[in-house]
Amino acid sequence: MARKIGFIGVGLMGHGMAKNLLAKGFPVTVMAHRNRKPIEDLLAQGASEARTPRAIAEASDVVILCVTGAPQIEQVVYGDNGILGAVKKGMILLDCSTGEPAMSERVAKDLAALGASYADAPLARSPKDAEAGRLNTMVGADEQTFGEVRPVLEAFCENVFYMGGVGAGARTKLIYNLITMGHAALIAEALCACAATGVDLGKFAKVVGGGGANSGIFQLIVPKILESGDFSGLNFTLANAAKDLRYYNRMVADVPLTAPMGPAVLNSLVSALNSGFSDGLVGHMVASHCKQNGIELRK
Repeated sequence: MARKIGFIGVGLMGHGMAKNLLAKGFPVTVMAHRNRKPIEDLLAQGASEARTPRAIAEASDVVILCVTGAPQIEQVVYGDNGILGAVKKGMILLDCSTGEPAMSERVAKDLAALGASYADAPLARSPKDAEAGRLNTMVGADEQTFGEVRPVLEAFCENVFYMGGVGAGARTKLIYNLITMGHAALIAEALCACAATGVDLGKFAKVVGGGGANSGIFQLIVPKILESGDFSGLNFTLANAAKDLRYYNRMVADVPLTAPMGPAVLNSLVSALNSGFSDGLVGHMVASHCKQNGIELRK
């Protein structure tokens, strides 16, 4: 029989992940949330519902977390009615959040003392890919735990990368997001520079698309902006991106590592948040850069 799955964090990514688990035959229990729409949809597809993290743990062999970051992980694991109060021997906590490596290591140690296991498996790609079961994940766990969670991850992931022991997945994701958000920051400055210096934006996009400067991030962000002034091509919030870069900067500061790009990328994100785009997506870095320079993009 398929392992019983508990799911905490049925949001933009979590809904598609849980939907695919149900479709692949896993029994799934989801935790109640203030946004009832995804919960009700999953209940209609056969999921069950529990009201607390503790109740989720009591009902599950594998508990999946897909929450915002370290404070939310802390609350779900250690808070009132948290997972830690209902850990069973052999249970696995599969953390798909983008958290901090130190938090992963702490939770893994506390679970191991109770006979349970932990894997950090942060995600890449978009909510659309979550719905289609085509996410990427980078996993940190001991080899036995990785072998046990791989069939679960394959229910909603196209690519499952084993990175090493606990914390390796979280470290990989933070470095990966330095690159993705770094691309976005460069794109924002470059488009603004085109507009300021008279370079045709449509022609510039073709130059980038045909050369080594091209990237998946460029193709997600730029075409929509040029076609319709739509900054939502990359469906990832500025707030979450800034959170990830703060985690990255803390991680490399602890090495310590000379790392000038992390603070620069974080500054670009925070600048956009403080320029009237507090609810914006990563593409709004372009809008923010133009706003600060008094420039209007014209194709």
